[in-house]
Amino acid sequence: MKWSAIPYLSFRALHRNAMRTVLTALGIIIGVGAVITMVGLGQGASHEIEEQVNRLGQNVVLVFPGERQLGGVSIGGGEANTLTIEDALAIRDEIPEVVAASPEVRSQRVIVYGNRNWATRVYGQSADYLQIRQWPMESGRMFDEDDVAQAALVAVIGQTLVDELFEGSDPIGETVRVRGLPLEVIGVLAPKGMSLMGSVQDDIVLVPYTTGFQRISGRSHAMVINVQVFDQASMDVARLKIEDLLRERHRLAPYQDNDFTIQTQEEVAAAATETSRVMTFLLASIAGISLFVGGIGIMNVMLVSVTERTREVGLRLAVGARAPDVLLQFLIEAVILCLLGGLGGILLGLAATEVIARYAGWPALFSAEAMFIAVTVSAAVGLFFGFYPAWKASRLDPIVALRRE
Repeated sequence: MKWSAIPYLSFRALHRNAMRTVLTALGIIIGVGAVITMVGLGQGASHEIEEQVNRLGQNVVLVFPGERQLGGVSIGGGEANTLTIEDALAIRDEIPEVVAASPEVRSQRVIVYGNRNWATRVYGQSADYLQIRQWPMESGRMFDEDDVAQAALVAVIGQTLVDELFEGSDPIGETVRVRGLPLEVIGVLAPKGMSLMGSVQDDIVLVPYTTGFQRISGRSHAMVINVQVFDQASMDVARLKIEDLLRERHRLAPYQDNDFTIQTQEEVAAAATETSRVMTFLLASIAGISLFVGGIGIMNVMLVSVTERTREVGLRLAVGARAPDVLLQFLIEAVILCLLGGLGGILLGLAATEVIARYAGWPALFSAEAMFIAVTVSAAVGLFFGFYPAWKASRLDPIVALRRE
């Protein structure tokens, strides 16, 4: 038998039982489609996380109060009252690598304008906050150092407040009230979108931190200090200097743990991306079970096919076909089944990903690498699960096979 004729014979054998071929390939189609969909959504989520981390600003270091430990490993800052405004000013003034620092205090408050009101987050920040966050203004201006020094009654609001309180009209120069305190709107922030935690960043009011501490929140300690470092290369040095400075200011002995937590922008990104990566892996692994189940189905169908075609195989062996020819024919049939399933699964996965991304609002990112891997894996499934039936067919005794009814 010519080897060039084997693929033709394999296609013809599959075509004779077209319905069975389609149903057998369905398991692979569903498995590959599920993997493509999960990987696409997972990669889209990772990309979205990277974009959101970039929106935090450039070369940002976050200092949180307190430090929690689990099994000797730090797991993040708590709500201890260990950071002060003076700590933030010292970080800004005494560390050369630091460009700006903003002590943050925040509270949930109801903002009133005329007969309309809206519950939002009020943040007390320094005049450098927008520089740290790389957050442009839509209109108006940001409050300055004089406003901070005077605890001025001014506010910069996000786009959500413009829509909800002012119905899209220009709010510059208008007065809103927070707990009866009048605040003049002097600026509107450019739209920012969602944060890493899933909150709407545009639903925000910024006031000078002196106003936030003294007149709105009632707190005396910072909830976080936002720090901007000169450049990426200075991040590690700045972090060590911030740690040394705060330990000295807080009079911590060498044997005492830090009463604060420092996180760089890269660490925030790494933690968020790792979580997304683990979830993608778990979802893809669960979807991959469908491929395994589909492979078992192919093995079962190929064993049935060998039994049904025993006389055919015996006849070919009797007229000169060799065992490797029969083995290759059945292997090719199994691989073709899986490749067809793989291609169908790619189409199904692309369609499902598009539908979910469009109607559920989830980010999605198609990957040519994932599609190539899916097709390769489906071919490998065909070889793995098709080998035993093919080997069994090639080991048939021609005389016994021809006598088979």
